[in-house]
Amino acid sequence: MNAPTKRVDAVEEPAARASTPPDAVIAMEADAKPAPPEIRKPSKRRTRALMLSVPLLLMLAGGYVWLTGGRYVSTDNAYVHQPIVSISPDVSGRIIKVDVTENQAIAAGARIFQIDPVPFRIALDEADAALAAARLSVGQLRAGYATAQATLAAAEHIKDVHSREFERQQTLAGRGIASAAALDEATTAVYTADSNVKLAQAGVASAAAALGGDPGVETDTFPGVRAAIARRAAAERDLSMVDVVAPVAGNVSQIESLNIGHYVTPGVSVASIVETANTWIEANYKETQLENLQIGQPVEVEIDAYPGVSLHGTVESIGAATGSQFALIPAQNATGNWVKVVQRLSVRVSVLPNANHPLRDGMSANVSIDTGFSRLDKLK
Repeated sequence: MNAPTKRVDAVEEPAARASTPPDAVIAMEADAKPAPPEIRKPSKRRTRALMLSVPLLLMLAGGYVWLTGGRYVSTDNAYVHQPIVSISPDVSGRIIKVDVTENQAIAAGARIFQIDPVPFRIALDEADAALAAARLSVGQLRAGYATAQATLAAAEHIKDVHSREFERQQTLAGRGIASAAALDEATTAVYTADSNVKLAQAGVASAAAALGGDPGVETDTFPGVRAAIARRAAAERDLSMVDVVAPVAGNVSQIESLNIGHYVTPGVSVASIVETANTWIEANYKETQLENLQIGQPVEVEIDAYPGVSLHGTVESIGAATGSQFALIPAQNATGNWVKVVQRLSVRVSVLPNANHPLRDGMSANVSIDTGFSRLDKLK
């Protein structure tokens, strides 16, 4: 009995809703919805406080950052530097062997290339012959000096004999026994012997002079022999220079001219060696950044080729003059249209090597120096 009653009610409800006017239905639904929460507008005092506090906090934060800043002085006008040694031969000749390749690492003393040694061996043989001839000539001079001494001794002995004969003839002539002719003959013999002695003495002096005034001089100290020894040493050195070796360790570069058969001359560069073991950073700081820079301050270096990698070093030296003063044609500022430009000084930074990140000459870098002084420290 209850089930049929519910069905009638369900059927009658739409009918009742359908008989109700639309405006009434909307009013009924509006009354059924909950009322929205009440929105309170902020007061003018609170708004004004917020508008003043936010800029004030920003000013305080910016002032703190500014006062505590200035400790690190940075520049991106910095570059890696390594010594570049120019390689050129000391002697002229034709290349017969090349022992290196482009950008090859090489140790100090290792051979780079070789020049044809045959002409220099011939020159050394000639120098050896000249040295032997010089020593032989000294021996001949010594023999000449000994001959001159023997000649002088013989002349003096003959002079003594003729002097005694002259004295006898004088004695006999005084007694009337010897003739005047015999006395004249004895006198002539004495004068001749005396002349021969003087000539022999001159010969000894001349022979001594040929030996440099010192007959006992050692052969290798004689001027002519010393000159021959020097020429031989030069020829021996030239022969040793046919092997052109690396004066320093590093990487060989620019070897385009190192070809077998190429003729090289002294002073003309044929290759270069970049000394990778000696590396520094040349940082060009503005003159307004140098107030607190000192030698020995710690430095942090970032290389553009290795993003995110930091290298460490120290300030090694500060430039003695600005870059413009070292220019080939320095700027002339004594003109009517002069404009002041902030100058830069070179700061040399030594950097610790990093085997995993090798540095190459000319790389760009960012350098930051820890001066240890903030703006707040300056105000104290």
